[in-house]
Amino acid sequence: MSSSNQPRFSEARLAEIETLVKRYPSAKSALMPVLYMAQQDFGYLSMETQEMIGEVLGLRIMEVREVVTFYTMFKEQPHGKYLLEVCTNASCMLNGADELYAHMKETLGIEPGQITEDGLFSIAEVECAGACAGAPVVQVNNMYYEKATTSSMDELITKVRAGEVI
Repeated sequence: MSSSNQPRFSEARLAEIETLVKRYPSAKSALMPVLYMAQQDFGYLSMETQEMIGEVLGLRIMEVREVVTFYTMFKEQPHGKYLLEVCTNASCMLNGADELYAHMKETLGIEPGQITEDGLFSIAEVECAGACAGAPVVQVNNMYYEKATTSSMDELITKVRAGEVI
């Protein structure tokens, strides 16, 4: 990690991590919150960022990768400013999530893993959002939109493109 373009936590973030690690019996126990911090700071968890986290916590890269690749909330690729995650598990699927997902891909003109030309949106299908009572659910940057419809998602996309904060 000698290159100057490698990700680096700020001194303030490192102090925060040091304080966090002291709460746990081992540094490995702090891995998930540190991954969240890194994703917040860098936008996604590149391999270089994962290596840095391993160094900061004294973990092997595989210990970091085991967690990053298991949980869907950790992203390894860049995405748009707004990540629209459509739950397509059983409850959501039965309530129209598949059609909603297809509509959103068509409306945005992108496939999963892509970013709209304006850099605003990416879309992903998630296995379970854990909000079955509100099916279908779309999570937008960690904010849930329950009982989502094509029109409610069209409205959300229009607001974002108009510069309104959602």
